[in-house]
Amino acid sequence: MAEFVDTVILHIKAGDGGNGCASIHREKFKPLGGPDGGNGGRGGEVILEVDPNTATLLEYHHRPHRRAGNGKQGMGSNRDGANGEDIVLAVPNGTVVKDARTGEVLVDLVGVGTRYVAAKGGFGGLGNAALASTKRKAPGFALLGEPGDEAEIMLELKTVADVALVGFPNAGKSSLIAALSAARPKIADYPFTTLIPNLGVVTAGETVFTVADVPGLIPGASQGRGLGHEFLRHVERCSTIVHVLDCATLEPGRDPVTDFDVIEAELAAYGSLTDRPRLVVLNKVDVPDGRDLADIVRPILEERGLRVFEISAATHEGLRPLSYAMGEMVAQARAQAPVEEPTRLVIRPKQLGETGFSVRRVDGNTFQVTGEKPERWIRQTDFANDEAVGYLADRLNRLGVEDALIGAGAEPGAEVIIGPMEGGYLFDWQPSQGAEAHMGPRGSDSRLG
Repeated sequence: MAEFVDTVILHIKAGDGGNGCASIHREKFKPLGGPDGGNGGRGGEVILEVDPNTATLLEYHHRPHRRAGNGKQGMGSNRDGANGEDIVLAVPNGTVVKDARTGEVLVDLVGVGTRYVAAKGGFGGLGNAALASTKRKAPGFALLGEPGDEAEIMLELKTVADVALVGFPNAGKSSLIAALSAARPKIADYPFTTLIPNLGVVTAGETVFTVADVPGLIPGASQGRGLGHEFLRHVERCSTIVHVLDCATLEPGRDPVTDFDVIEAELAAYGSLTDRPRLVVLNKVDVPDGRDLADIVRPILEERGLRVFEISAATHEGLRPLSYAMGEMVAQARAQAPVEEPTRLVIRPKQLGETGFSVRRVDGNTFQVTGEKPERWIRQTDFANDEAVGYLADRLNRLGVEDALIGAGAEPGAEVIIGPMEGGYLFDWQPSQGAEAHMGPRGSDSRLG
């Protein structure tokens, strides 16, 4: 059974808004009590939040469908329905949220407590008390609640660390992170012992930084061989890359310089990692042949402009200078990082004359109306109630939809689709003379014939 999951598809559904209530106040000796229907409650939201105690996406691998609570229906006596319960999903620090269908990055969640509303709950419908006006004193209808957002998102974890340890399997990366920090990864003498990235916290003087052990890099890792294809993304956030080279390997055709070139080629093939500063660690110098080999390859690597450290993770030889060198590079990277400015809310007012909807001719005498308000009003309308349909027609008229249809060349009897072509609402359009001309007894609107 999997214990570490860093990519998962999540199906989420926000709560639907509750319907408004159509109610008339009834009390002895008060025959004209008036409307008292309450509003429906708002649907619950699906929220992603960075949790410091969450390190994997395993929970969502087992339960990929999540739904927030629906809003409650409004009631008489001006009682509003309760809001639906939000659902907060804990994710690890460094989680990237993408649209599962298009691959578009929606948000990058970095920093404990960072929140993102992945699916917004639907608005509750207004009750007839809120719909009453001087011209419609006792509405016999209420608005329906809006459906909540539904989405399919991909969660992708990228480890948040300062230093990435890269190298062949069994080069000693896990042993090194265990020697430098309090992390206790599984360590054995066979390849691919490490199956998940390990994190450790290291203190070097006044600098405290995190180190990540990136497992499974072998030739062809960037194309999917071994485990490197799955875990190369965890190197992206690291400011410093440390090559851990095995000076005691017995595999034919391998030596520290060749290993370095192979891993560098894989990092370059993955992309976006060539600009990171490097350190080179020659590990296992406690072995006699290992120290001899380190003395041979060190000048070769230093000629390339690399800082080289000879260490032994087993005996802790050379770890102190290495930790201070890593801390120095991390501090330098932090100093060069751009200062984060506080988030500012940008308000873009609508341009003069902007209607908030658009009308286009589809073909012949068929027209399509799209826009946030018309489509939202359609979803809120109870088409089984004639008065509610008349109220919708009045709203569309006041918004200017009728004038826009006339301007687009629509003729009486035209087919008008409000919303998308597939799944929209189709009407046979008849021009009117304005909203006030149709106000009359309930159910008498001429447009409802």
